[in-house]
Amino acid sequence: MNDDETGISADEALRRLIDGNRRFTSGGMTSSAPRPEDLAQLAGGQRPFATILGCSDSRVPPESIFDVGLGELFVVRVAGNVLSPEVAGSLQYAGAHLRTPLFVVLGHEGCGAVNAALDVKFQGVQHHSRIQLLVDSIVPALDGVDPSLPHELRLAKAVEDNVRWTVRTILETPEGRTRVAEGWMKCVGAVYELQTGRVRFLEPAD
Repeated sequence: MNDDETGISADEALRRLIDGNRRFTSGGMTSSAPRPEDLAQLAGGQRPFATILGCSDSRVPPESIFDVGLGELFVVRVAGNVLSPEVAGSLQYAGAHLRTPLFVVLGHEGCGAVNAALDVKFQGVQHHSRIQLLVDSIVPALDGVDPSLPHELRLAKAVEDNVRWTVRTILETPEGRTRVAEGWMKCVGAVYELQTGRVRFLEPAD
């Protein structure tokens, strides 16, 4: 496991996120406003221990729900946590230059972008042009969603499937395969529960 850049392995990084989320849900958060000396140190460079691809939803700020401070996470946020070329470029930067050992695709309950994609797939709804482009990138992830499910269950399944789709896409890139083969990088999926604040990490699909 290569941990020369961050001083932490992928498994250790995941444990830090799990522990931080546990503090968040229990009211025992430890992160605080940075001191001037902390800002001065961060001005010299960043060494985040994990990269988070999350949704833009205002209720799901990764730094808060994982109880971390400035400089500890490299965060990319876009509605529906979709993997556009621009997002992929940001992730590539995190892997190639920051060498974060852990990548997390973070979806959340009740995602509006995923719900819009379900409307497109099953009801033929059309959205404003730019929104439609974003939503269209989610639709291929929803092939396994049963349209006969009640809406709440259908959306929950779609959110999880969208996360898994993105994780799989990242891991199947040439760079993703290389990093995994080298043994130092992991990419995992997770879903944030709005009502409890808990982050549920997903087991790899069979």
